[in-house]
Amino acid sequence: MISDKIKIRDAATIIVVRNKNNDPSVLMGQRGINAAFMPSKFVFPGGAVDDQDLSIDIKNSINEVCKKRLLKENNNVPGDALVAAAIRELFEETGQIIGIEQHWSEAPSNWKDFAKTGYLPDASHMSFVFRAITPPGRPRRFDARFFLIQAEKLQTNLDDFSMASDELSHLQWIPLTETKNFDLPFITKVVLAEVTGNLANNGSPSRVPFFQNTTEEGHVFYIEEDRN
Repeated sequence: MISDKIKIRDAATIIVVRNKNNDPSVLMGQRGINAAFMPSKFVFPGGAVDDQDLSIDIKNSINEVCKKRLLKENNNVPGDALVAAAIRELFEETGQIIGIEQHWSEAPSNWKDFAKTGYLPDASHMSFVFRAITPPGRPRRFDARFFLIQAEKLQTNLDDFSMASDELSHLQWIPLTETKNFDLPFITKVVLAEVTGNLANNGSPSRVPFFQNTTEEGHVFYIEEDRN
């Protein structure tokens, strides 16, 4: 077997659920046709962890159960850096803000636009719900942690994407019942099935699926942690 030499990068993805109890929908956008990774696919906002994410001081951390699970089987990057990357990517790709109002005078360069909004990143309403490693043979590979937040916890107009970059097009709230009609990556379909089936417990799910595709034969594990 020929080994895959592509470096696996740590990454974070954010699933924003709107109207959880009444026709729930999720925020998604379409990748460009010429994108190196998953061209033309509809995806959640997300991307690789940047070096500057490692130094971000999260105002309010993610809950303790999720924090422990992020630490489990992970020695590469701190949990706060993963959370920070998810918040930054959501802002860059959609203009939506997860944060708490506070002046931020010394933000790193890739966080300056976020800081100009008058917010600091705040993870207190986020939860860690899924983890997946891109299978071998892809042009890029990521060890992606998927976070979830209720849209009502965002600080911005949920229908205003005017501050978004051009990385994702056709940004929209897609009802969970209609996501099957869109061109989605396989792993996104799996994550959506998990989220849909566990909406009542997304704040702190009983266990977190982990698709560990480090070899040609993928394996599914579950990240669990004592809640006491």
